[in-house]
Amino acid sequence: MQTANLVLGNNEIDYRAAFYNAPVGQAIGRSRVIVDCNNAFAEMFGGMREDLIGNSFQSLYPTQADFEKTGERIAPFLRDKGRYADDRVMKRLTGELFWVHVSGFAVNRDAPYQETLWAFTNLSKERDVVNAQHASMTPRERDIAALLIEGRTGKEIGKALGISPRTVDIYRTRLLRKYNVSSTVELVKQLL
Repeated sequence: MQTANLVLGNNEIDYRAAFYNAPVGQAIGRSRVIVDCNNAFAEMFGGMREDLIGNSFQSLYPTQADFEKTGERIAPFLRDKGRYADDRVMKRLTGELFWVHVSGFAVNRDAPYQETLWAFTNLSKERDVVNAQHASMTPRERDIAALLIEGRTGKEIGKALGISPRTVDIYRTRLLRKYNVSSTVELVKQLL
């Protein structure tokens, strides 16, 4: 196996050590399974590297439906741009929900989940998960909320989810009522 070191001037850089000790959580995925992760990632999700390696990323989502829908929503971005980023609620190994910023990179755009690199930043100090409101959202409302956070229009959301813009408006109205706000801008602020 080739070493992951580079000599720059008189200094040797150990890329393996840089990965494992980076202050931002990082995970390498293959077909949505964690094949390696760094110490910050393991700590963020409440375990050791050995607890996570070999497991599906699904174990880190609030529900199986969240995992599936997020995968469906992200795949087109990974295919088109080779990367994707959003803020979302995820689940620690203890079951606790928390906010993270996720950035993903696909090695092969034609098979976006074949090999991926993910970076996770813990946002829980900046944002509290309102469990009652999050739990009361339907999977479709979560999908629409995530796309609203990205700044997508009703028409773009409808196209991404395969529903009509009118249906998107109905769900957006429900979310406005749930969060007791009067505009999409206020809703996005509440969601973030």
